[in-house]
Amino acid sequence: MLERLNQALDHLETRLDQDIDMAEVARIAAVSEYHFRRLFSALAGMPLPLYVRRRRMTLAGADVLAGKLTLLDIAVRYGYGSGEAFARAFRSVHGIGPGEARRTGAVLTAQPRMSFRVIVEGSTSMRYRILEKERFRIIGRKATVPLVHDGINTAASAHIESLDEPSITRMKGLAGSDPAGILSAAVHLTDSREEGAEVDYWVGVATDPDTQAEGLDALDVPAGTWAVFDNRGPYPSALQELWRDVFTQWFPSNPYTSRPGPELLRTRPVEPGTATDSQLWIPVEREISTTGS
Repeated sequence: MLERLNQALDHLETRLDQDIDMAEVARIAAVSEYHFRRLFSALAGMPLPLYVRRRRMTLAGADVLAGKLTLLDIAVRYGYGSGEAFARAFRSVHGIGPGEARRTGAVLTAQPRMSFRVIVEGSTSMRYRILEKERFRIIGRKATVPLVHDGINTAASAHIESLDEPSITRMKGLAGSDPAGILSAAVHLTDSREEGAEVDYWVGVATDPDTQAEGLDALDVPAGTWAVFDNRGPYPSALQELWRDVFTQWFPSNPYTSRPGPELLRTRPVEPGTATDSQLWIPVEREISTTGS
């Protein structure tokens, strides 16, 4: 998979001065556009559109300093319909406008080309299984929180603490589907897995698909394939490392891609610093084979 990802990035690089068809880029990687965007974000540590903008502004910066083209010509070359839009994008990357950069010969910021490779550390043993599951419903409470890659997510913790005992008791009484018991679900609102990106964060239970619960939020989850990872370690660091390793190690090494759907988590117990048993459910689909194509 990494070889195909790098081929896709090579293709993207040749399209920086024209419209980029991200669906075509994903086809070169032999994955869906959805999975390509999420996998890139996890591997690169930034959303794909941000990388494209930084690469374009890196090349545009060289053109600005060279002084051979007008600023408007450079703006058009890199897909901007006006000098103002180009100047905003340029400033967001370089911290200075293109006109001032040209006049002063300013020091600019470069975004190097990316390529991905496997670094074998031997520090992580990943236990997983693949399950097929019929559609179900999550009943619980929802809040929008930012992603936190390291340490306690205070917004998620505040949401959990806001749940009253009657609601928790009611949820437990409605549980009727695996994964059993109180769990959390994260629905990503963008294709970014960058620190601070917003997700809809659910605390609830998995139930039968037709379960009704007035006063509680409901999330319908379609039938599909799931990769289920079992993990034990100090909370929350071991779990955050597992989440990272799923996207940076497991996906590039296995014939599966992510698909739209909530990422489910069940933990016992949930005390910071204690050894916690966790089970992470990631919606996946079998990678389409390109053999013979």
